[in-house]
Amino acid sequence: MARVCPVNKKGSIIGGGYSNRTRATQFNPTGMVRKYPNLQKKRIYVPELKKTITLTLSTKAIKTINKKGAHSVLKKAGII
Repeated sequence: MARVCPVNKKGSIIGGGYSNRTRATQFNPTGMVRKYPNLQKKRIYVPELKKTITLTLSTKAIKTINKKGAHSVLKKAGII
């Protein structure tokens, strides 16, 4: 999986696609659908290192960085 968030390791998942008509009548699989996480490319400034890092993060990871701080979150994830 190439599209994975490095902070919280979110990647794509496979889900089933069933219409309500299919559920109501008989078992007739409609195929599997790959669902991707909401990944955004962000530049994050880390004041402790005086550096800017460009990462592809999930929106949940961006909220976590805003709350806890860039240095602590990225260090715990093993990025810096």
